[in-house]
Amino acid sequence: MPPAPSVPPDPVKTPGGENSGKPGFYTVKPGDTMIRIGLETGQNWKDLVKWNNLDKPNLIEVGQVLRVAPPAADAGVSTRPIVPAKIETRPLDARAAGAAGIAASAPAASLPGAVALAPAGATASGDNDDVNWQWPATGSLLSSFEEGKAKGLTIGGKAGDPVLAAAEGRVVYAGSGLRGYGNLVILKHNNTYLTAYAHNQRLVVKEDQNVRRGQKIAEMGSTDADRVQLLFEIRKLGKPVDPARLLPPR
Repeated sequence: MPPAPSVPPDPVKTPGGENSGKPGFYTVKPGDTMIRIGLETGQNWKDLVKWNNLDKPNLIEVGQVLRVAPPAADAGVSTRPIVPAKIETRPLDARAAGAAGIAASAPAASLPGAVALAPAGATASGDNDDVNWQWPATGSLLSSFEEGKAKGLTIGGKAGDPVLAAAEGRVVYAGSGLRGYGNLVILKHNNTYLTAYAHNQRLVVKEDQNVRRGQKIAEMGSTDADRVQLLFEIRKLGKPVDPARLLPPR
């Protein structure tokens, strides 16, 4: 009597795979880190860790599906406007990059691309767009924003030149854990806008610190770059937009 045909085992379920394709969720791609995912979705990477109950945020897998919009219970907290406070800046702790800067690795195959929508309560108009912008550095413009290619403006200068907050907000990342950006500061201004300041030689703010518009947050440098420069990005709901359209005329 021939043996009964064997039934192939069910494939290993990817963490969070049941949410693939749903609004407010993101599928991890090769090279992703929690910091990069936060930048790409307009969120604080620490919030992403909390919303996904991640004990080891440096061990995310390619194909894993993560929540990138606040759960209903957190929506009221996450959408509260940021109120800047007067603070004293301090040198960046050398450990600021943290474990979340380790790139995602593992499975060869990944799920289809991410679906990253606006965070709950965020809007594309009204108070969230009412940001008083200023230029983050005084040097000459080296390169402009280009859709799909250059995600921000490159501003020249000398090593040690001050890098200023383009608007009031809160530091959601300060470190060197995002490949290609060198020493990086990311500010969250409201539920719509983030700004990123890359290639600095020294950072003078820490994560979770409130900053004022025009406050020094870093010193210009050439980390992960071939010359001294500031890469400045404005992200609207995680999508890079042309800073020149928002900054005042020089």
